Amino acid sequence: MPAPHPAEFRQRAVELARQGDKPVAQIAKELGISESCLRNWMAQADADEKGSAARLSTTEKKELAELRKRNRQLESVIQAGLITSK
Repeated sequence: MPAPHPAEFRQRAVELARQGDKPVAQIAKELGISESCLRNWMAQADADEKGSAARLSTTEKKELAELRKRNRQLESVIQAGLITSK
């Protein structure tokens, strides 16, 4: 998997696509990314700015990842406690 593009690059790409001066496919090609990548960035930007029932915001995704990590840690602690108590 290629390294993620910097946030500033993604933001500028979304801004260019939203201007509507050129088709999304052309902007993506000029930036060296796939059209689907740019469309995903646009959808994520919409979710971050306006909220969306269908897509988590970037903040919500980060929080969910942190909660899942914490849950795994707690499950490990519980499992270790169950094993040692036998």
